[in-house]
Amino acid sequence: MEQVKDTSFRKKLISLILPMTLQNFVFALVPVSDAVMLLFLSQDSMAAVSLATQVVLVLTLFTMTITAGGSMFAAQYWGKGDNESIEKVFGYMFALSLPVIIVFFSCGMFMPEGVMRVFTNEPGLIENGIPYIRIASFSYVFMTLASVFETLLKNVGYVKECTIASVVIVFMNIILNAILIFGLLGAPKMGSAGAALATTISNGAGFLLCIIFILVKTKFRLKFKNIFHADLDLRQRFSKYTLPYLLNSLLWGFGFTMITVIMGHLGSDAAAANGIAAIVKDLVSCLCYAIAGGSVIIIGNELGAGRLDKAKEYGDKLLKITVISGIVLGLIAAASAPLVLYFVNLTETAEHYLLIMLLMCSYYILGRSINSTTISGIFSAGGDTKFGFICDTVTMWAFIVPLGFISAFVLNWPVMVVYFILNLDEIVKLPVVIAHYKKYKWVKNIINEEV
Repeated sequence: MEQVKDTSFRKKLISLILPMTLQNFVFALVPVSDAVMLLFLSQDSMAAVSLATQVVLVLTLFTMTITAGGSMFAAQYWGKGDNESIEKVFGYMFALSLPVIIVFFSCGMFMPEGVMRVFTNEPGLIENGIPYIRIASFSYVFMTLASVFETLLKNVGYVKECTIASVVIVFMNIILNAILIFGLLGAPKMGSAGAALATTISNGAGFLLCIIFILVKTKFRLKFKNIFHADLDLRQRFSKYTLPYLLNSLLWGFGFTMITVIMGHLGSDAAAANGIAAIVKDLVSCLCYAIAGGSVIIIGNELGAGRLDKAKEYGDKLLKITVISGIVLGLIAAASAPLVLYFVNLTETAEHYLLIMLLMCSYYILGRSINSTTISGIFSAGGDTKFGFICDTVTMWAFIVPLGFISAFVLNWPVMVVYFILNLDEIVKLPVVIAHYKKYKWVKNIINEEV
């Protein structure tokens, strides 16, 4: 990272991204522990759970929209010093999360086979994935509500507490995974269903910790009137800036899910290798996501306080930092290939796929680093969400998904050529993203703007 002369910026940046990176990393360890332990049972068990967890990705799209909108406003209100409005934002986020919980819980509990058939047509993978999704449906409730509570904590200065909750979740998950997957300490041997139960119990504990932290550490409370009778002005502002974010998240997320569907229909070897490669991407990208999350808070605080020039200055610094970190992380992903291959137990074909996938991760992660910090971080902090919607939609649905389907199922190109095409989305949009950043349309105070 560059030598940042602004001490307050450097101090705030480190205080945000270090715990956020740790939090992202420990969360990324959950699928790692699932994959490693399930590989001891069978490749199909691991591949099935990898596909089943795509439900969480789709759920996260809705949750991220709610929490990103909440963070967008909470950061600016915190910069302004308006605690009452922050409490209103908290209640409104909770209200928006309720219908999301109902839909995803119902699908997971009552239609698990239908959900699995979306991602694969392999009977063995479907059979292994059904019990996982049904049990994991309870974890969707805890994950969603915990995200709402963590958003409040992060925006009012309690980032470390969120990290503590995440560490507890992960260590509980790993221990319970071992016990329930393999039937240790007298527990029944549950296989993939045990991984789902471990995830549910650990996420429930994490949600409970978030409640305790809010009650003990802050004065903010979840009030009935803020949940069911949200302020009209807040609802209008929230809708104005989060609707494009929601559409962006859904279209990008469904596009990303279609990528998994394409890989899942190219056979068990391709699905297994893609599942491991996705885990490595997420582990290495933890710093990228932390910088993006920190950007929303840092830039949002300055915009809310009316220091627009300072926000612009900080944005320039964050962009430079994320370019450097993206290059370093991309190289780390490529260099991790021998280590990853040493620990996994795949077929020879799947290992060959995985090696090439990890080498391709290098350019993908550079693009992801820059795009996540600009689109999800800096632009969102100033309410500039329409650009992300247009950019991601065109990239994913006009290029990547159609080309992926054509190359895989019409032209029948080799698996690795298809994978290369499917991973071009972050690179294709880079020039447009940088050009838009330089227009500085994101330098805007959204809490004082007329709706």
